[in-house]
Amino acid sequence: MAFVVVVTESVPPRLRGRMAIWLLEVRAGVYIGDVSRRTREMIWQHLAEGYEEGSVVMAWASNHESGYEFQTLGANRRLPVEFDGLHLVAFQPPEKPDL
Repeated sequence: MAFVVVVTESVPPRLRGRMAIWLLEVRAGVYIGDVSRRTREMIWQHLAEGYEEGSVVMAWASNHESGYEFQTLGANRRLPVEFDGLHLVAFQPPEKPDL
């Protein structure tokens, strides 16, 4: 079992309802829980199939040097990168409007 955090933005209400089956929604779109790897992977599959135009990040405790792992779905300025075995986040610069 491992502690999991899922944050969703602009996902369909049916997906938010489905997440509430397995995890506790502590704030709008923020879910936490202690689940097995198999359950975490099943939750991720549901997220991948239903996030539509929204975005999702899932983070969980692991044996990695950082103590956690995470993965993302959808458009976001924050991009997961691996640097020398560490999982980090890089920020894309904001898009400049056409002049």
